[in-house]
Amino acid sequence: MKPVDLVHPQLRPMVDSVPPRAVSEEFVAAVRASTRPPVELSDRVERSDHLVPGDPEVPVRVHVPKDDPVGLRPCMYSIHGGGYFAGSYEGYDGLYDRLCPRLGLVGVSVEYRLAPETSYPGPLEDCYRALLWTFEHADELGVDRARIGVHGGSAGGGLAAAVALLARDRGELELAFQVLESPMLDDRQATRSSQLDGLPIWTREANAFGWRCYLGSRYGTGDVPYTAAPARAADLSGLPPALVTVGAVDGFLDEDVDYALRLNHAGVPAELHVYPGACHGYQLAGDSEISRQHNRDTEDWIARQTRD
Repeated sequence: MKPVDLVHPQLRPMVDSVPPRAVSEEFVAAVRASTRPPVELSDRVERSDHLVPGDPEVPVRVHVPKDDPVGLRPCMYSIHGGGYFAGSYEGYDGLYDRLCPRLGLVGVSVEYRLAPETSYPGPLEDCYRALLWTFEHADELGVDRARIGVHGGSAGGGLAAAVALLARDRGELELAFQVLESPMLDDRQATRSSQLDGLPIWTREANAFGWRCYLGSRYGTGDVPYTAAPARAADLSGLPPALVTVGAVDGFLDEDVDYALRLNHAGVPAELHVYPGACHGYQLAGDSEISRQHNRDTEDWIARQTRD
């Protein structure tokens, strides 16, 4: 049985709309050029763009619910996916249009530099610096520093996990939680799920290509720091509580399940959700039962982490 045969019927239209493509520079260009249908933005959320000072400056977008706040709000800081070589912070406009009014939180999304033009550690340092800016500007953003968490999907989930490790190690800020959606954690691709042929949406070949772009000359060597590939971290203690979600028909399945288990073994509360029939990118199929269940599970978990 092929992986695609295990995909939930409601996700098949999404899978069929993304035909397999050879990975190359043309692949990068095609993915970057692809556009999602325009999102009708909510009038209940105010958005503002900022530049984090430095060389280079890092763009961030702040999403604030327009209702009158009662004290300082919690904040979720999001890092977009795209295999480390594509994507934009605009991809989280729809998410925060939903979450900000519903959960009463401030959303911050970051536009980090992309690989292969900028390889590790450039994108990670962009994300960390913008997160530090969020902490430093918490008062003017109306944010409670004690309730700031990090979030990301796919490559963004890998960066979110790496930012959490970096924050722990540098000791400059303390995260309240981490939300890792189908995170891209392990460059070695040694697990059974990562080696499957014919994976829908994000193939084994695309995964190797993304890691090659991000790691540059480090790819395929033992010289890959755990802040580049968090699955390599020997010590996961001292990290914030985590939510890890992944589909059962995703090449990241094994590494994500293992990471959640290792977090728990290290004394870090980690909740794990594996969605049967879900392939990579299932969150984007908004009308599917799986996507709706994922949204309910994620919103419930974030709400629990961000209560006063």
